[in-house]
Amino acid sequence: MNQKQRDTLSKFLSYILRHAPESIGLPLDRDGWADTQALIQGARAQGHDFDLPTLREVVETSDKKRFTLSDDGLRIRAAQGHSTAQVQVSHLAKTPPALLYHGTASRFMASIEAQGLIPGSRHHVHLSEDPQTALAVGKRYGQPVLLSIDTQRMREAGFAFYQADNGVWLVEQVPSIYLSTTATASNPG
Repeated sequence: MNQKQRDTLSKFLSYILRHAPESIGLPLDRDGWADTQALIQGARAQGHDFDLPTLREVVETSDKKRFTLSDDGLRIRAAQGHSTAQVQVSHLAKTPPALLYHGTASRFMASIEAQGLIPGSRHHVHLSEDPQTALAVGKRYGQPVLLSIDTQRMREAGFAFYQADNGVWLVEQVPSIYLSTTATASNPG
Protein backbone atom coordinates (compact mmCIF):
# COMPACT_ATOMS: atom_id res chain seq x y z
CA MET A 1 0.00 0.00 0.00
CA ASN A 2 1.45 3.37 -0.97
CA GLN A 3 1.27 6.59 1.08
CA LYS A 4 -1.63 8.03 -0.92
CA GLN A 5 -3.70 4.86 -0.34
CA ARG A 6 -2.85 4.95 3.39
CA ASP A 7 -3.88 8.62 3.59
CA THR A 8 -7.16 7.92 1.80
CA LEU A 9 -7.97 5.03 4.12
CA SER A 10 -6.95 7.08 7.17
CA LYS A 11 -9.35 9.88 6.17
CA PHE A 12 -12.14 7.36 5.62
CA LEU A 13 -11.49 5.78 9.03
CA SER A 14 -11.45 9.21 10.69
CA TYR A 15 -14.82 10.02 9.16
CA ILE A 16 -16.35 6.69 10.20
CA LEU A 17 -14.83 6.33 13.69
CA ARG A 18 -15.16 10.00 14.71
CA HIS A 19 -18.28 11.28 12.99
CA ALA A 20 -20.49 8.86 11.06
CA PRO A 21 -20.28 5.19 12.05
CA GLU A 22 -23.95 4.82 11.08
CA SER A 23 -23.03 5.53 7.44
CA ILE A 24 -21.72 1.96 7.21
CA GLY A 25 -23.95 0.49 9.94
CA LEU A 26 -21.11 0.32 12.46
CA PRO A 27 -21.95 0.32 16.16
CA LEU A 28 -19.50 2.04 18.51
CA ASP A 29 -19.49 1.52 22.25
CA ARG A 30 -19.48 4.38 24.73
CA ASP A 31 -15.66 4.56 24.59
CA GLY A 32 -15.62 4.66 20.79
CA TRP A 33 -14.51 1.08 20.22
CA ALA A 34 -15.72 -0.79 17.12
CA ASP A 35 -15.32 -4.40 16.12
CA THR A 36 -12.61 -4.50 13.42
CA GLN A 37 -14.38 -7.19 11.38
CA ALA A 38 -17.64 -5.21 11.45
CA LEU A 39 -15.68 -2.14 10.30
CA ILE A 40 -14.03 -4.07 7.47
CA GLN A 41 -17.34 -5.62 6.34
CA GLY A 42 -19.27 -2.33 6.57
CA ALA A 43 -16.55 -0.50 4.66
CA ARG A 44 -16.43 -3.22 1.99
CA ALA A 45 -20.19 -2.88 1.46
CA GLN A 46 -19.56 0.82 0.73
CA GLY A 47 -16.74 0.12 -1.75
CA HIS A 48 -13.75 0.47 0.61
CA ASP A 49 -11.96 -2.85 0.45
CA PHE A 50 -9.22 -3.54 3.01
CA ASP A 51 -8.24 -6.29 5.44
CA LEU A 52 -6.90 -6.46 9.01
CA PRO A 53 -3.19 -6.32 8.00
CA THR A 54 -3.93 -3.19 5.95
CA LEU A 55 -5.82 -1.69 8.88
CA ARG A 56 -2.84 -2.42 11.15
CA GLU A 57 -0.50 -0.77 8.64
CA VAL A 58 -2.59 2.43 8.60
CA VAL A 59 -2.75 2.54 12.40
CA GLU A 60 0.98 1.85 12.86
CA THR A 61 2.23 4.25 10.18
CA SER A 62 -0.02 7.20 11.02
CA ASP A 63 2.18 10.13 12.04
CA LYS A 64 -0.77 11.68 13.88
CA LYS A 65 -1.62 8.44 15.73
CA ARG A 66 -5.33 9.02 15.11
CA PHE A 67 -6.38 5.46 15.93
CA THR A 68 -5.92 2.91 18.67
CA LEU A 69 -6.07 -0.78 17.84
CA SER A 70 -6.59 -3.20 20.71
CA ASP A 71 -3.68 -5.54 21.41
CA ASP A 72 -5.64 -8.51 20.05
CA GLY A 73 -6.65 -6.59 16.91
CA LEU A 74 -10.34 -7.21 17.54
CA ARG A 75 -11.29 -3.57 18.24
CA ILE A 76 -10.34 -0.13 16.94
CA ARG A 77 -11.24 3.44 17.89
CA ALA A 78 -10.36 7.01 17.02
CA ALA A 79 -8.02 8.45 19.65
CA GLN A 80 -10.01 11.70 19.89
CA GLY A 81 -12.10 14.09 17.81
CA HIS A 82 -15.49 12.40 18.13
CA SER A 83 -18.63 14.28 17.22
CA THR A 84 -21.03 11.34 17.29
CA ALA A 85 -23.41 11.12 20.26
CA GLN A 86 -22.76 7.36 20.51
CA VAL A 87 -19.35 8.06 22.00
CA GLN A 88 -18.83 9.51 25.47
CA VAL A 89 -15.23 8.53 26.23
CA SER A 90 -14.42 8.72 29.92
CA HIS A 91 -10.93 10.19 30.23
CA LEU A 92 -9.07 10.50 33.50
CA ALA A 93 -8.10 14.03 34.48
CA LYS A 94 -4.38 14.64 34.10
CA THR A 95 -2.06 17.54 34.90
CA PRO A 96 -0.90 19.20 31.66
CA PRO A 97 2.29 21.18 31.11
CA ALA A 98 2.08 24.86 32.15
CA LEU A 99 1.49 25.90 28.54
CA LEU A 100 -0.37 24.17 25.75
CA TYR A 101 -0.99 25.41 22.22
CA HIS A 102 -3.86 25.65 19.75
CA GLY A 103 -3.54 26.49 16.08
CA THR A 104 -6.31 28.34 14.32
CA ALA A 105 -6.81 30.69 11.38
CA SER A 106 -6.79 34.47 11.67
CA ARG A 107 -10.36 34.61 10.31
CA PHE A 108 -11.60 32.92 13.50
CA MET A 109 -9.86 35.27 15.94
CA ALA A 110 -12.78 37.70 16.47
CA SER A 111 -15.00 34.79 17.50
CA ILE A 112 -12.27 33.28 19.70
CA GLU A 113 -11.67 36.62 21.42
CA ALA A 114 -15.42 36.88 22.11
CA GLN A 115 -16.18 33.33 23.26
CA GLY A 116 -12.83 31.58 23.76
CA LEU A 117 -12.11 28.18 22.29
CA ILE A 118 -15.16 25.95 22.13
CA PRO A 119 -15.35 22.39 20.81
CA GLY A 120 -17.88 23.08 18.07
CA SER A 121 -19.27 19.73 16.93
CA ARG A 122 -16.56 17.78 18.77
CA HIS A 123 -16.67 16.79 22.41
CA HIS A 124 -13.50 18.69 23.43
CA VAL A 125 -11.12 21.45 22.38
CA HIS A 126 -7.86 19.91 21.13
CA LEU A 127 -4.54 21.26 22.40
CA SER A 128 -0.92 20.36 21.69
CA GLU A 129 2.30 20.40 23.69
CA ASP A 130 4.17 21.22 20.49
CA PRO A 131 3.75 24.72 19.03
CA GLN A 132 4.82 23.60 15.54
CA THR A 133 2.13 20.91 15.46
CA ALA A 134 -0.51 23.41 16.57
CA LEU A 135 0.62 25.97 13.98
CA ALA A 136 0.45 23.29 11.25
CA VAL A 137 -3.17 22.64 12.26
CA GLY A 138 -3.93 26.35 11.95
CA LYS A 139 -2.42 26.43 8.44
CA ARG A 140 -5.08 23.97 7.27
CA TYR A 141 -7.75 26.64 7.79
CA GLY A 142 -6.07 29.76 6.40
CA GLN A 143 -3.61 32.36 7.69
CA PRO A 144 -2.39 30.57 10.85
CA VAL A 145 -2.37 31.96 14.36
CA LEU A 146 -0.74 30.14 17.27
CA LEU A 147 -2.46 30.54 20.63
CA SER A 148 -0.89 29.60 23.95
CA ILE A 149 -3.07 28.45 26.82
CA ASP A 150 -2.22 29.15 30.46
CA THR A 151 -3.16 25.73 31.81
CA GLN A 152 -1.92 26.44 35.32
CA ARG A 153 -4.40 29.32 35.74
CA MET A 154 -7.15 27.23 34.18
CA ARG A 155 -6.50 24.35 36.58
CA GLU A 156 -6.53 26.79 39.51
CA ALA A 157 -9.95 27.94 38.27
CA GLY A 158 -11.24 24.33 38.27
CA PHE A 159 -10.85 23.26 34.62
CA ALA A 160 -9.99 19.60 34.03
CA PHE A 161 -7.59 18.45 31.31
CA TYR A 162 -7.42 15.02 29.72
CA GLN A 163 -5.00 13.35 27.35
CA ALA A 164 -6.08 11.14 24.45
CA ASP A 165 -4.31 7.92 23.48
CA ASN A 166 -2.27 9.81 20.87
CA GLY A 167 -1.04 12.54 23.24
CA VAL A 168 -3.49 15.26 22.21
CA TRP A 169 -4.68 17.26 25.22
CA LEU A 170 -8.42 17.76 25.66
CA VAL A 171 -10.47 20.32 27.61
CA GLU A 172 -14.16 21.21 27.45
CA GLN A 173 -13.47 24.87 26.60
CA VAL A 174 -10.85 27.59 26.95
CA PRO A 175 -12.22 31.00 27.97
CA SER A 176 -10.44 33.84 26.19
CA ILE A 177 -8.88 35.14 29.44
CA TYR A 178 -6.53 32.12 29.38
CA LEU A 179 -5.39 32.66 25.77
CA SER A 180 -2.58 34.68 24.30
CA THR A 181 -1.41 35.00 20.71
CA THR A 182 2.03 33.45 20.44
CA ALA A 183 2.72 33.64 16.71
CA THR A 184 1.29 34.08 13.24
CA ALA A 185 2.75 33.11 9.88
CA SER A 186 4.10 36.65 9.46
CA ASN A 187 5.44 36.63 13.06
CA PRO A 188 6.77 33.10 13.70
CA GLY A 189 7.28 33.79 17.38
